[in-house]
Amino acid sequence: MKINYSEIFIESFRTLFINKLRTGLAMLGIVIGIGSVIALVSLGQSSTAAVESQVESLGSNLLTVQPGSSSSGGIRGARGSVTTLTLDDAEAIAKLSSISEVAPILSTQSQVSTGSTNTNTQIYGVTASYADVKKITTEYGRFIANSDDNNTSKVAVLGPTVAETLFTDASKAVGQTIKIGTTTYKVVGVTESKGGSTMSNQDDLIYIPLTTAQKQLTGKKYLSSIAIEVKDKNLMTSAQDEVGYLLLSRHKISSASDADFSIMSQEDILESASSMTSTMTTLLSGIAAISLVVGGIGIMNIMLVTVTERTREIGLRKALGATKRIIIIQFLTEAIILTFTGGLLGIALGIGAAYAYSVYASMTFTISMYSVILAFGVSVAIGVVFGWYPAKKASNLQPIEALRYE
Repeated sequence: MKINYSEIFIESFRTLFINKLRTGLAMLGIVIGIGSVIALVSLGQSSTAAVESQVESLGSNLLTVQPGSSSSGGIRGARGSVTTLTLDDAEAIAKLSSISEVAPILSTQSQVSTGSTNTNTQIYGVTASYADVKKITTEYGRFIANSDDNNTSKVAVLGPTVAETLFTDASKAVGQTIKIGTTTYKVVGVTESKGGSTMSNQDDLIYIPLTTAQKQLTGKKYLSSIAIEVKDKNLMTSAQDEVGYLLLSRHKISSASDADFSIMSQEDILESASSMTSTMTTLLSGIAAISLVVGGIGIMNIMLVTVTERTREIGLRKALGATKRIIIIQFLTEAIILTFTGGLLGIALGIGAAYAYSVYASMTFTISMYSVILAFGVSVAIGVVFGWYPAKKASNLQPIEALRYE
């Protein structure tokens, strides 16, 4: 018997359209699953691109020294104290021949307010050299000056996000006063936007003089980190070694395995950040993919119910000469139409959600065609896999018993 595929296709559409609610509920799991996978992969790629952009904007000749040990880059060893770096260490590093400039940093988290508006953000105690090392420029006013640090001045430079949060209009922030904790600071500048992610937003920071942060805000003499600009990117390895051996000597540590600090280059930071975002994306995508399986099970359940409801119809068709193959193709076609349509809607949902979030978070909109093709292919495969059992069950019904079914 010759199979009329176009007739089967039209009949499948007609059957699914009759039960609109059931068809919609059956597709919902596929739509959510595919949409989630595409949106989360896009989010992960956008986050990775944002991190790479931030790291690259700082240049390729930057080293960062942090207290405590690290398992990658520079000196490696057992974990040490987290209060081991001092301003004297930074000044000693600045004297090395391969080093262009050094920026000591003391960071802390604090409540910041002005009038009835307040926010909680990172406070960086820095010197004037920080702007050169980290490539920071001001859009309004000026940055921290050496005189501010020498005089322990109560002045602050705001990132644009903080400025807009506290004053609505960043251009009006200069000359205003803010309270960091209980101490009043005068705003002398607002930095240009550099963008950022939830992990590291360079726009959501406040800079104050290092001596002010040490003596009046935290009471700590130690540093949170030291940013180092190397004269030439070709000297990165030798500079990293020089800094490491210098600090080992200054901290009176004889073995690198006992180092109480770690040194990371931009490549180390980029690799670490990219690895973190990739792992998180994979984890979230795996969770989202589970909903695809759940959606497939939902389709199988709906098709089994459909087989039961259409038992008499199946018996009549078989009595009129329909073969097992035709019955299987009929029900498989219905299942594939469900997943195919759900796949298209899921792709639209995923791309739309990814685009909306990228606009909201001011991130680069990125879509992986690989994830779109893979998710869509999986959805069609689910239609075949989970539609096969109900189709096979329908084809095995005996015509006489099916016609007697009530």
